[in-house]
Amino acid sequence: MSRHVQVTFDAHDPRALSSFWRDVLGYVHPAPPGVDLPRDADPLAAWDDFLARLRVPEDQRNTQSAIEDPDGSGPRLFFQQVPEGKVAKNRVHLDVRAAPGLQGEDRMAALEAECHRLVALGATRVRRAEPAPPMSAGFIVMTDPEGNEFCLD
Repeated sequence: MSRHVQVTFDAHDPRALSSFWRDVLGYVHPAPPGVDLPRDADPLAAWDDFLARLRVPEDQRNTQSAIEDPDGSGPRLFFQQVPEGKVAKNRVHLDVRAAPGLQGEDRMAALEAECHRLVALGATRVRRAEPAPPMSAGFIVMTDPEGNEFCLD
């Protein structure tokens, strides 16, 4: 029997970090439990209303957030608020597969274009690793707005 995977991020601002990754991956914020949202509704506004109805104090409403693959094929990403900051390199990181099937200059051009888009969303470019066949097709190392490393691959 296979298992489903959820990837959990520690964060200072779960809502902002989940929104960043939503835009990176094309994911969506799920609706609150038992709430049917119209197609054009804002799920984050629905969460605000839901938590207010439950009388969750305002200072506790950004303690967690999640995003999901709208196709259901990718893992759910969960963001939980923690008090401490990031102090070391991630031991696990995401590879965002932005150039599947491409090689050489075409691959690196596609990665550069995606890097440019993600920087506009709040990511930081760290370094570019040039293709080194047969072991590496090349990639770009980046960090999300809270400093978590990831690669454009």
